[in-house]
Amino acid sequence: MGKKLALERIIHNQGFGARKLCRMMIWNNEVTVNGLACDDPNTEFDLDGLQYTVKGEAWDYREKSYLMLHKPSNYECSHKTQHHPTIYSLLPHPLVVRDVQCIGRLDEDTTGLILISDDGQFIHQMSSPKHKVAKIYEVTCKHPVDDSQIAHILKGVQLIDEDAPIAALACTRISGHVIHMSLAEGKYHQVKRMVAAISNRVENLKRIQIGALKLPDDLAVGEWRWLTESDMVKLGHTSMRL
Repeated sequence: MGKKLALERIIHNQGFGARKLCRMMIWNNEVTVNGLACDDPNTEFDLDGLQYTVKGEAWDYREKSYLMLHKPSNYECSHKTQHHPTIYSLLPHPLVVRDVQCIGRLDEDTTGLILISDDGQFIHQMSSPKHKVAKIYEVTCKHPVDDSQIAHILKGVQLIDEDAPIAALACTRISGHVIHMSLAEGKYHQVKRMVAAISNRVENLKRIQIGALKLPDDLAVGEWRWLTESDMVKLGHTSMRL
């Protein structure tokens, strides 16, 4: 048997509102646990493998949240947006209440793979430059990209306000106007500024991979899903409790 918690605390911890509201939902038979109704907020349940529903919506108990999102264009990676909707509006409300955060923001016009979590340790390990987690971007440029420009990106380009040239980990030409660029850093507008430094311009930017984790082909723009154990292994994390 693993750790046990009272049903009221379980529902509260999972982001379904204040303790009083959770208690009322349980009293009103709006919560089931492992397929059975329970109207006693103080009933304790084993958290291992716990499945529950709130107002008919099915959930698995998760101590921490680990998600991926296929970010659309014209969304901001902030809880307090200025000009566009927030990516957090694409998530279920209970997850937002749990104060999930995106790991490595994308510009409002950039699309692709974003990781989201409420686990501070995981967020730090995935975002800290010292861990050198590679991010791969699909970059569509305004002008054709030649071999000398790719060589320049791999050798390092000098950006304004940077002390030393910055180089990509890898840079591969996919077609005349499209390259895949791999970076271990996340400086402000870094891809756009690096492409500008080789006398070109980014027309479209999409993050397609983080570490060994690729953006799934079946994850539509604007959709999210939980990270699986296999996903976590690809990110170099095998000890996180999903």
